[in-house]
Amino acid sequence: MGLRAGLAVYEKRRADIVRVAFTRAVRDEITELGRWATGARIPCVEMSDNEIDRAAESTHHEGLCVITRPRKWASAADVADRLAKSGGSAVALDRVRNPYNVGAILRSAAFFGVDAILLGTPAPHPGLPPMAVRVAEGGAESLMLARTTDLADTLARLKARGASIVGTDGHAEVDALGFTFARPTVLVMGNEREGLGDRVRAQCDALVAVKGTGAVESLNVAVTTGVLVAQMTRRAAARAGR
Repeated sequence: MGLRAGLAVYEKRRADIVRVAFTRAVRDEITELGRWATGARIPCVEMSDNEIDRAAESTHHEGLCVITRPRKWASAADVADRLAKSGGSAVALDRVRNPYNVGAILRSAAFFGVDAILLGTPAPHPGLPPMAVRVAEGGAESLMLARTTDLADTLARLKARGASIVGTDGHAEVDALGFTFARPTVLVMGNEREGLGDRVRAQCDALVAVKGTGAVESLNVAVTTGVLVAQMTRRAAARAGR
């Protein structure tokens, strides 16, 4: 899971924790977690590097593996309610599946204060891969997470509740760095190779692009999301006088 991600689970939803494993290298950094687990009678075991590799089914655990119950996913209505209340923002992912990219997007979204992430795939999304959670460095625990098998329909429902839908397209004429994002906003990021699906694109109120020098065709989807979320939240904060 990763050290920061595991500690974030402890801070945000410790009731879901069912088992903790750690290595000697991080013993001092998880003192509070270990004390709580002992008091709550949650198994908390120090392991060798090889043992925790097997427990985590990965070598990318940073010395901490926190096993939890499945996370509860929010509904589209939950996201709409949050956006209506906060006047904030969400990021919707149209068939973005690479766990490194998903994790990096979660991290940027949490850093800049996005409210929710909406995962859209043709089939039921299995959940966040452990690698995405680790790459997010705890960001997954600060975000409302929802998933849908029909992103276009879900966006239409969010739009009906007052959200502005802004899609991204590398060939769009509108430069995102000068664009005024309405609030609340759902920023839609498409699959790196295929872009936005036609039905998803049809729900967008605007299409924007991050303009570059042309030396390379485009940015990685996670980097693009970071740039756009920074722009979107900076302008919102400026309008609010913060």
